[in-house]
Amino acid sequence: MTTKETRNIGIFAHIDAGKTTTTEHMLFESGTIRTLGSVDQGTALTDSLEVERERGISVRAAATTLHWKGIHINVIDTPGHVDFLSEVERSMRVMDGAILIVSAAEGVQSQTETVWHALRSLNIPTLIYVNKMDRTGVSAASVLDEIKRLLSPHAVPLQIPIGEAEDFAGMHSILDPAKDGELERPEYVQLVEACADVDEELLLRVIEGEPVAPEELRSMLARLTRLGRLFPVLFGSSQRGIGIRELLDHAATYLPGPTGDNEGELSGVVFKIERDKTMGRAAYVRLYNGTLRNRDAVRNLTQDVQEKVTQIRKMDGRKFADLGELHAGDIAAVYGLSQSKIGDILGSSELIPPSPSIAVPLLTVQVQPEEKARYQDLVEALQELTDEDPLLDLQWLPSERELHLKVMGSIQLEILSSQLESRFGLKVRFGQPSVIYKETPSQSGEGFIAYTMPKPCWAVLRFTIEPLPRGSGLVYSAQVRSEDLLTSYQNEVERRVPEALQQGLLGWEVTDLRVTLVEGEHHVWHTHPLDFVVATPMGIMNGLAATGTTLLEPMLRFRITTPEEYGGKILSDLVQMRAEFEPPSILHGRFIVEGIIPAATSLEFPVKLRSMTGGRGVMASSFAGYQEAPPETNAARQRRGVNPLDQSKYILSVRSALSSQ
Repeated sequence: MTTKETRNIGIFAHIDAGKTTTTEHMLFESGTIRTLGSVDQGTALTDSLEVERERGISVRAAATTLHWKGIHINVIDTPGHVDFLSEVERSMRVMDGAILIVSAAEGVQSQTETVWHALRSLNIPTLIYVNKMDRTGVSAASVLDEIKRLLSPHAVPLQIPIGEAEDFAGMHSILDPAKDGELERPEYVQLVEACADVDEELLLRVIEGEPVAPEELRSMLARLTRLGRLFPVLFGSSQRGIGIRELLDHAATYLPGPTGDNEGELSGVVFKIERDKTMGRAAYVRLYNGTLRNRDAVRNLTQDVQEKVTQIRKMDGRKFADLGELHAGDIAAVYGLSQSKIGDILGSSELIPPSPSIAVPLLTVQVQPEEKARYQDLVEALQELTDEDPLLDLQWLPSERELHLKVMGSIQLEILSSQLESRFGLKVRFGQPSVIYKETPSQSGEGFIAYTMPKPCWAVLRFTIEPLPRGSGLVYSAQVRSEDLLTSYQNEVERRVPEALQQGLLGWEVTDLRVTLVEGEHHVWHTHPLDFVVATPMGIMNGLAATGTTLLEPMLRFRITTPEEYGGKILSDLVQMRAEFEPPSILHGRFIVEGIIPAATSLEFPVKLRSMTGGRGVMASSFAGYQEAPPETNAARQRRGVNPLDQSKYILSVRSALSSQ
């Protein structure tokens, strides 16, 4: 099988737009499965977790395979709820093409926009599939207008729906071979003009009145779609199986195959970890180059370890198929990679694309077992779940017997609770979620530490600390000669600086700063590498005490759409929540307002909005970055462990921990 005969396609959408149903019908129409499953009945193939079957929502990205007209298609069905955006993010990294599903009934929703912007940032060729065309009150024209307005003006319909709402009966292709002068059909002319808008050569031909034959237009559309300049729009009703075969045809024709050479240097990425009751831990790998075989020794570049492949399997319909080997451009579950984590690179990193960054947990929560005796079981269960979703970022504080997780929202907490009970037999309690604040230096300053007592030890460090613009993160560098401080010691300092910044003066992570090591000194006899493990946090905290820190709060970009009569009350509420917003607009009796709002003040507002408007008001939001919190904000967090500013106590606590390892 060559890369030309393969497609890696992600299915993306807002929750309830019909991703899983569409995937199920794609598998059925391709002959991969013989009977259709149902999301509502919990029998959909890609909803494999017990909690997914119970609730009828996708929680994890599911990988499966189908064959369509000689093309081997790897399909990744991703969750639609914003709380599981991390699964979407990881899947997006390994896709060559995407199908973005928009519900004709609900139109473009918050998750649709978030996913769309991420797809565009990675320039992933995308088909837009308008589902639920048979729903009451839908209009192809209005949903297409919304797609062009909110997603892209270069979204181009390739079909004309036959009837709408209850009368929807299928589609005519605009690209069908033209007869009897049909090259003058308005829809065909508009399609040619849409291509000409993004292709200068074609534009000249259109201006000169030269006709474009359907086969030629088809070829141009494929080229422009693969370049990410045009986005074909298709219609259907997945529940009734209408439009699925056409969707598969267009995916095979317009979305690109992967590049890569089976004989080249091995290059792959782990994008998903799953556990099977019989097979154990599986690492899902997208291979960009080379060939991976059973019993191969593989170098994990990220972890700098060597691991051995024991088995390679692919989900084929409702069963696993043993492959024996994995070729460039393909995706499969690889067993034996016990140390590999999500995001790890196998072999060379040369061909690996960057990962999008769209999932940002804004809440932190403490979790406790109902039965205190099962505390250690809970630790192990949460470590396993964090292995499968690194953004949970489990913080285990053994001395305080505390377990803290980062989460996206309340639905994720419900799912976690359900998973812990069904999979591990653990009943848990979650504390009240709190917003994750951050800190940044208030001004420039210096941090200094001379760690020379109690003997034997010797580590002298001086840092400069400067604030940077929002979104800069940590920028670290060293300006010290290796004669003064050995390179190995400098590397240890560099490793420890991010750890030292996990808790600032107010207990939150410190970000948007430049840290420069400007002075360093070791002793030929007295210095041990672990001295810099102890010294670095003390030097950094000494610097932060000099600069002071400013509290940063997370902000959300929002759009509220509601019946016109609620507009005044909503604007009043937005002012109280410290929102900054554009002048509102009114469209077809709907009041629309957009802006940014603090996460802390608006956590409960979507529920209040639905209640206030009888379910007719909708708030769509996405992470918009951090900005300075008002001076009166009281959000200090209790520090975990001993503060490095209390140097004597800190040295004793850290040295005891190091000696016990």
